[in-house]
Amino acid sequence: MENITVSAGFKIAILNLEFEQAENGLRLEENLYVVFESLKPANLLRGTFYNIETSPNLIDNVIGGAFGASASIIKKLLGSILQFGVTTIVAQHPDSIKSIGQYIFQRILRKRK
Repeated sequence: MENITVSAGFKIAILNLEFEQAENGLRLEENLYVVFESLKPANLLRGTFYNIETSPNLIDNVIGGAFGASASIIKKLLGSILQFGVTTIVAQHPDSIKSIGQYIFQRILRKRK
């Protein structure tokens, strides 16, 4: 009789674990649906506008900071573009740049002599 009790205990434990796994699977599906819905562009915009509406000082902070930060952002962007352009030109034409540099250097030395 003892084997039947142990076997029955295992079966009950397995059934409980299967039930728990099914519950966890349902919760996972629900959470996945919530995440999926929250990542839709319309819901992202809706949430952003809601946060803007409910935050009293946010608009003042954004407007005040935008004027100071926009010039800095534009400078950084233009600097990055200029750096990328110069790097690309140097990488594509190293010999031409070297000869131009030598020509300019020689012109400077001739004027001093």
